[in-house]
Formats: sequence, structure tokens, C-alpha cells
Amino acid sequence: MTCSCITRRRALGTLGLAAFTTLLAACGDKAGEAQSLAPVEIDRSTSCELDGMLLADYPGPKAQIHYAGQDKPAFFCDTVELFNTLLAAEQVRAIRAVYVQDMGQADWNEPRGYWIDAKAGIYVLGGKRHGSMGPTIASFAQEPDAAKFAAEHGGKVLRFAEITRDMVDLSGGALHDTRM
Repeated sequence: MTCSCITRRRALGTLGLAAFTTLLAACGDKAGEAQSLAPVEIDRSTSCELDGMLLADYPGPKAQIHYAGQDKPAFFCDTVELFNTLLAAEQVRAIRAVYVQDMGQADWNEPRGYWIDAKAGIYVLGGKRHGSMGPTIASFAQEPDAAKFAAEHGGKVLRFAEITRDMVDLSGGALHDTRM
């Protein structure tokens, strides 16, 4: 009986050590992952995931999605494109983080920096200021900044979860231009 007790203890000890080692390794991976989740700044060569446009060439808020298993983020030259991608029924890729620019801080005509968590952002839909693809959804970190923008440029202030698929339809433009 003593022998089987020692064997069980060794087995449990070995399993415990293996579990602890696995947990430690996972924590190490998570720490590395957290560092890679920081927003990445755009440069002159950063292009849009959907259409290849160079982000630095256009005004308005930009966005980025950090997908699981992907080293570099997918960039979007417009927040409408971002929301269209996020709300697409066929979107099945695991997302680790999403960032937009705080237009209460960034220069609208040449936005750089001021990245915020997109889910925490406050948005203005229907404003008169245009982004790279025409009408866009302005993104802000602070509700007073969004309200001020809406008062000056029109639009409705919304939270991330209030933006729906029908608000970010990309099928307009040339597709519906009967003059072509």
C-alpha cells in the first residue's frame, strides 16, 4: 500500500509540475502577445487591407485590427471600412484588438497617433467631414469631443455597440452611379 501511495504522489507531482510548466509557458506567451497588441503607427507605405490605398494620403480617422495568429495588424483607411469588416456575417477570424484614432486629438487632415481601443470609443455618424472614402464615422475617446464635433459638423453620437451593419454599407458609390 505504501508503494502505491508513493507512485500516486509521484504521478500527481509530475502532472502538477507539467500543468504548472504549461501555465507558465502560456503566461509567457500572453505577456508577449500583450506587447504585440499595442497599436502600430502608420507610415508613408501603410496600405489599406481592403483596397490598397495608402493611409497617409487621406484625411479622417484610420483603424487597425490585430487578428490572432497574425504578426502585423490589418489597417483600414476609413472607419466605415473597419465597421463593415467587423460587422460582416462572414467575419470569422479571431480578433485580439481593434484600434481607431481619437479625432479629438489627431489632426483630421493628416491623422497620426492617438490610437484608442475601438470598443471604448465614441463615434459620430453622418457628419459632414469626409475621410478617405467620403462620408465617414468620426471616432473619439471622449464624449464631449464627439458632441462638439457633431454640433459643428452634424451627425449623431453613438457608442461602438450602437453601430449596425446597415450604417456601414460599402456598396454605394460607383455601384449605384447610373451616369457611368
